[in-house]
Amino acid sequence: MTATGTGTDTPPPHGTAAPPGPTPAPQTTTPTDRLFAALANSTRREVLRLLRDGGPQSVQALADHFAMRRPSLSEHLKVLREAGLVSEQRSGRQRIYRLEASPLADVQDWLHPYERFWRERLTGLGALLDRMPDDGAT
Repeated sequence: MTATGTGTDTPPPHGTAAPPGPTPAPQTTTPTDRLFAALANSTRREVLRLLRDGGPQSVQALADHFAMRRPSLSEHLKVLREAGLVSEQRSGRQRIYRLEASPLADVQDWLHPYERFWRERLTGLGALLDRMPDDGAT
C-alpha cells in the first residue's frame, strides 16, 4: 500500500506529508558505548587533555580554549560526565570539572586483544625478515 492508502503507486497529494518510514529498533546504550561515543569527538578529547595537563578547571577556563559558545561546550561536558570521564563540583557560581581517568581502563581492556593481535603479526613479520637473505646492498 502507498502513502495515500489507495494501494496505487501514486505519491500523496501536494501538501500531504507521507507517513514516516519504519521505526528504527530501539538502541540500548551501555556504559562502554557511552565511553566510546564520548571519546569519538575531537573537542571532547581536547577537553580531557586540558584537564589531564592543567588539572581541575572551571567551565569558563575550558571555554577559553575553544571557538564555540559556552552552551555548546556545556553539552560536550555533559556527554563526558555521563560517560564517567569527568566529574563536576560546584564552587559558588562556578562549576569545576575534574578528569576521571578510571573509565579509560575499560578502553585499554577493550584494545588489549587487538594489541596482542598486532604484536603477534609484527613478531611474525620480523621473523620472516630475519630469515630472508640480505640483498647485498650497502
